[in-house]
Amino acid sequence: MVLAALKNIFFYQSVTPKSPKPSRDRGVPKIDFVTSRQPLLPNSNTNHNSESVDGTHDDDESTLDLESQDSRSEKSSKKKGWRIDARVISDATIGLSDGLTVPFALTAGLSAFNDSKIVIGGGMAELIAGAISMGLGGYLAAKSELASYHATREKTLERIETDLQGVLNDLMEEYEPYDFPKEVINGQSTHLAQMHPELLTDYVMQFQHCEEEPATSRAFTSALTISMGYFLGGLLPLLPYLFVSTVAEGLYISVGVMVITLFIFGYVKTGMITGFQAKCIGGNCWGAAEMVLIGGVAAAAAMGLVTLFQPGV
Repeated sequence: MVLAALKNIFFYQSVTPKSPKPSRDRGVPKIDFVTSRQPLLPNSNTNHNSESVDGTHDDDESTLDLESQDSRSEKSSKKKGWRIDARVISDATIGLSDGLTVPFALTAGLSAFNDSKIVIGGGMAELIAGAISMGLGGYLAAKSELASYHATREKTLERIETDLQGVLNDLMEEYEPYDFPKEVINGQSTHLAQMHPELLTDYVMQFQHCEEEPATSRAFTSALTISMGYFLGGLLPLLPYLFVSTVAEGLYISVGVMVITLFIFGYVKTGMITGFQAKCIGGNCWGAAEMVLIGGVAAAAAMGLVTLFQPGV
């Protein structure tokens, strides 16, 4: 016992209070003593080892922080999921709308000749020509949109370089409907005046003109989406004529297929805007009925014109 006490006195700190614990018997705080394992005269090796351990611990903590940030970013990206661009949906809608209507009306009109070769040949010719035409239209529209954006951006940058105060005044007028405090508007104006012209141009394009730079592949994507939508949509009313013996039978099947297809397409197209909840069923059905009505009117008009110009058919 004496040797142990002498060892603690000369080489280690003897006692350190841990924490006072109130005694339940007398109400006097009871101090719990623990023996520290740190020597009074540490050598350089122990200091170096402790620093290396601390450095390793800090590196481990920084590594864990980076890993946790990466895991959080991965989780957030998984939550966002994969989404289709709204422009792609719009182009597909345009292609399918025309593809489900125009070829159906044409094949219905050509069926008045009661010749399957005329119906299939004329339908395929219109289908290919229409898909190419619609695709080129989408391509040219996207190229025009990109050219318009760059022209507007160049004019905005030129005005910023020549009339910065006028640009700032126009931006401050945009804040007036939002009832911002005058101090906030003045601070915002000062900050914008100190921005780089290119950065300020991007801000003006997005905030004032509400325009974003279209993707470089926008024209090709638009052309491909519209043309494929038109071709696939127009192929449906033509398929029944390939598998039946008479044109009349093919016409009846084609009408039935297109009524169902137009109704489903109109319902989904309307539901993508209003939603698919129970309260939206009525509006979605009305949009589907409108789509069927448009296709029916187009087909009836085509058949009526054929009968008008060819009374003997």
